[in-house]
Amino acid sequence: MAEVLLFHHAQGLTPGVLAFAEELRHAGHTVHAPDLYEGRTFDSLEAGAAYAMEVGFGTLVERGVRAADPLPERLVYAGFSLGVLPAQKLAQTRAGAAGALLFEACVPVEKFSGGWPEGVPVQVHGMDADPFFAGEGDVEAARALVAGVRGGTGSGELFLYPGDRHLFADAGLAGYDAEAAGVLMGRVRGFLAGLEG
Repeated sequence: MAEVLLFHHAQGLTPGVLAFAEELRHAGHTVHAPDLYEGRTFDSLEAGAAYAMEVGFGTLVERGVRAADPLPERLVYAGFSLGVLPAQKLAQTRAGAAGALLFEACVPVEKFSGGWPEGVPVQVHGMDADPFFAGEGDVEAARALVAGVRGGTGSGELFLYPGDRHLFADAGLAGYDAEAAGVLMGRVRGFLAGLEG
């Protein structure tokens, strides 16, 4: 089974993120869900984003990188929104990545290196009218990323869901979409099962 390092979104390590991690554990995977906010959670995306800006995105990414230090090389890096930053950086720059799962965000690969590592599969998930994912350039970065995945077992997939919700897979938030989240989880389970062997 896969070993996953899962990073939370701007509202923190919420019960919904923990429930997502637990569902993957029930499927037999090992999941690490570090708290980049050191115990803080926020009731709104705006408050969480303000805190992230106060701490500094670079600091949060480095906390994510340090969370990987004691773990094996062969990991699947996953992140929700803000958590995509450390997940994508690690997938691109830490040797041995097994794959990446990027939820509701994606940055141009040039931000962290010259390209996506050969043979590392990736899935990107987001809503087609999400003002953050679809409206701020992430979907274009995702299209470029998946088009550039090559070699070995590498495959790139972009999944767009109908709707305008951000953080739609966090069951504890107002933007939760049970139908879309269920489809996302099914695809994630298939992705992780495909890494076995």
